[in-house]
Amino acid sequence: MANEITTTAKERMDQSLASLQRELGQIRAGRANASLLDRVQVEYYGAPTPLNQLASVTIPEARVLQVTPFDKTILNDIERALYESDLGITPANDGSVIRLVIPMLTEERRKELVKDMGKVIEGAKVAIRNIRRDAMDAAKKQEKNKEITEDDLKDLEDQIQKVTDNAVKEADRLAAEKEKELLDI
Repeated sequence: MANEITTTAKERMDQSLASLQRELGQIRAGRANASLLDRVQVEYYGAPTPLNQLASVTIPEARVLQVTPFDKTILNDIERALYESDLGITPANDGSVIRLVIPMLTEERRKELVKDMGKVIEGAKVAIRNIRRDAMDAAKKQEKNKEITEDDLKDLEDQIQKVTDNAVKEADRLAAEKEKELLDI
């Protein structure tokens, strides 16, 4: 029973880290990254459909994303969706593929992105700490209901803290990796 609390907390923290990784992947770093297009929805037969289900996204050069639709008839729909997205990159349609050239980032914009990234990281750490609090509350409730002993509670709290520390360390590692990517010219 006690192990179940730690396992659940670890799974929830892993989900928070996966979400953080997705968010960090969508921060534009001046070089092409296919995950930039993850949020782009294309109107396809009247339904908004994720771009990655309608086209392959490749990176032919360091700062170029190439979108090749599986069905050439939706090329203009994809181009429209890219125009309307919050990417801030103008698509170039050559009739069979769409190219997106990622502009170089200014030093000022890089620092701004690092600052924005800090908010994302802090949000992930808050989520991790909330998961820890929930796990600690569940452990204390078990001890109060006489399901576990006081010593078991102490061991369980230590395990929960270790899982939390590892999750925070991983969030910091992801942040450092993205910051390095952002600040490298």
